[in-house]
Amino acid sequence: MAQCEHCGRQLAPFSFRKICPWCVQHEKAQRGEDSGYQRVETAPWLRQQSSSMAVTQVILGANIAVFLAMVLAIGPSMLTGPAGQRLVDFGANFGPYTVSGQWWRLLTCLFVHGSLLHIAFNMWCLWDLGRLAESLYGQWTFACVYLLCGLSASVGSILWNQNVLSVGASGAIFGIAGALISSFYLGEFSLPRAAISGVLRSVVVFVGFNLFLGGMLAHIDNAAHVGGLVMGLILGACIARVAPAQDDIPRRIAVLVLGAAIVAGGVLWLEHSRSYMAHAQKGVQFLDEGEADAAVAELKKTVSQRPNFAPGHDALARAYIAKRDYDNAAAEMKRVIELQPRDENSRYWLGLIYLQQKQTTKAEETFSQLLKINPNSAHGHAGLASAFSEERRDTEALAEYKRAAAINSDYPGVNYNIGLEQARLKLYDDAIASLLKQREIGDDHDNEGLLADVYESKGMLKEAADARQKAQQLAAK
Repeated sequence: MAQCEHCGRQLAPFSFRKICPWCVQHEKAQRGEDSGYQRVETAPWLRQQSSSMAVTQVILGANIAVFLAMVLAIGPSMLTGPAGQRLVDFGANFGPYTVSGQWWRLLTCLFVHGSLLHIAFNMWCLWDLGRLAESLYGQWTFACVYLLCGLSASVGSILWNQNVLSVGASGAIFGIAGALISSFYLGEFSLPRAAISGVLRSVVVFVGFNLFLGGMLAHIDNAAHVGGLVMGLILGACIARVAPAQDDIPRRIAVLVLGAAIVAGGVLWLEHSRSYMAHAQKGVQFLDEGEADAAVAELKKTVSQRPNFAPGHDALARAYIAKRDYDNAAAEMKRVIELQPRDENSRYWLGLIYLQQKQTTKAEETFSQLLKINPNSAHGHAGLASAFSEERRDTEALAEYKRAAAINSDYPGVNYNIGLEQARLKLYDDAIASLLKQREIGDDHDNEGLLADVYESKGMLKEAADARQKAQQLAAK
């Protein structure tokens, strides 16, 4: 197929022309004549001298200002990479926080960087690609494209893995690269195709190399890169085909509204599909930090959004236990058992809740059901022994504690509990042996106090006095 002698575009089949309609239009435009063809875009490198590059400079300055503020606040470690929590404090994109309501992190993370090398590389790329894109699209369009691509990158990061902490302008920069690729490939420029191809080749190589590098290095968030790149490709293609002229404001706005709608759709989908996990993670974090009320609030959001999410009900039950709200804790554990009938851990915790409520018969039934599922469950035998012990069925309790110890000799406190039941049954020598065995595992105030009582029952007053003194010392610590 023949090609245009001026720009290299392919000509229509069986065409006797030597130059394409676009070059014909361009020649007429240079002569001041009108033409019915689409207006040719001005080549970006011809427009650079008349553009102030103000938006690129503002974005670059904002990134540097934030980085300097982080250096002043965090210290020298900021130059090589601070702890992840410090990045979160400055607005990093972290799924559990972002999806649970801190949506502003989708934007603030674009101006946060993790080290001097990180910001240096990103600002170098921004300066080169930003100047070119701003000269092509104009200032306000470029600013909108940059922000939309950055937001799309942030959404893409959470969609791929919401537990990854994401910072940096690279997602937005990839978006600018994608927009340039679309514009160079689909746009109509007034310079020869060969000149455009060189720039296009450089941008494609930049994207390909960095995506490959991101795939090789675990700490690089390639999902953000892809999210920004895809948005950039879409916006660049739409602008090149629908609104290539900078003064065609209505069409430009329509294209940008489309990009904003895509980002908004991604945020809504995250809100619908992932926020329950974010609430669950925050709830567990609050629980670990001892903030039971906050944990309950977050975990209730989890189970309201996903009623069949068993781990959410399990964590909520534990939060209620921390608040000593045993009625609600029991209800949540029962829900876990409904969802996972063969789950051993939930039955164990439900049995413990019944013991706290002094409902020993229900506790005994629950632990017995656990042992039907797994006869070799140390938890099941120890729990059943506790229920028997509460009812002062000491012989049966001793037998169950011994079964738990036979299954797991390191089961927490099992030797103390065996010693307690032996002491109740007046098996003092056996009780002393069990309590001394527990002492070998580690010092414990209750163990020493019980040992002192047993020594006294045996008439071993010196040993009793020594054990009681040790118990007092442990209690004072």
